[in-house]
Amino acid sequence: MIYRVSYISDTYKVKGYLALPYGMNVDQEALQLSLQQFYDRTDLEVEEIACPLHHPHEDVREQRLSVFVYCRGGIGRVGSVRATWLERFAQHGQLVFAPCYRGAEGGEGWDQFGGADAQDVTSALDWLSTLSFVDETRISLMGFSRGSVNATLAAATWQQQDTGNGETDNGVYRLVLWGGVADLALTYEERIDLRRMLKRVIGGSTGKYPERYEARSPVALAPQLSCPVLIIHGEQDMQVDPGHGKLMRERLEELHKPFAVHWYEHYGHHMPEEVHKQAIARMFEWLEGPA
Repeated sequence: MIYRVSYISDTYKVKGYLALPYGMNVDQEALQLSLQQFYDRTDLEVEEIACPLHHPHEDVREQRLSVFVYCRGGIGRVGSVRATWLERFAQHGQLVFAPCYRGAEGGEGWDQFGGADAQDVTSALDWLSTLSFVDETRISLMGFSRGSVNATLAAATWQQQDTGNGETDNGVYRLVLWGGVADLALTYEERIDLRRMLKRVIGGSTGKYPERYEARSPVALAPQLSCPVLIIHGEQDMQVDPGHGKLMRERLEELHKPFAVHWYEHYGHHMPEEVHKQAIARMFEWLEGPA
């Protein structure tokens, strides 16, 4: 079962997708009511967009599920949430949520590439963590491509608490960076074709606003991370240079942060279908494995 839901981020009504594990269903009206009560808005909708041929028979509300939040890449209609990916993720028994980001798919506001739109992820986490069928201690994030910015920002800040021994802990269980941007200023230098868009959404160039690019760079946010990180990258990636994955790995190593790497020598930003499925299965093995 896949639903498109409306929820609130800042003052904006934005969109996201919720996918249930195979064989499970949830009462649509109850789901909509939970959104309306949490955000105190009566105009939030839940729309069913995909249902398996055999009607699900197991009520998800009888479960305590881990959550997998998929932060898409791109901006606007470029790199929008892929329903096929939602289906592949949901096959692994976790509740899947994918923010569309503000301004996309009918959502209000505009995407700032990891600026104020970062709250589109944390606001969804706030709601998801209150659902009775969610295990709020096992909420993981995956940022694909540019989505690594939003995912890392959320992992670094959501429900962050002082542990009392000079370190911090937060509500995110694990973080995956798949083909992810590590340094947005480096992306500005490498991707000449993206410079106009980056200057428009961020407000200027790296020379004019270096602090805005740094604030959106996972490598700069690494000291704030308290959860294990998995880096997935293809050596042949032409959209996000594999140097980003290596840079993030080096930074995590310097900081003595827990991390793992799944490196794909012969593949690029997007993998063939069967390889992609295998990479997803391997990723979920890591998500469900020992710390």
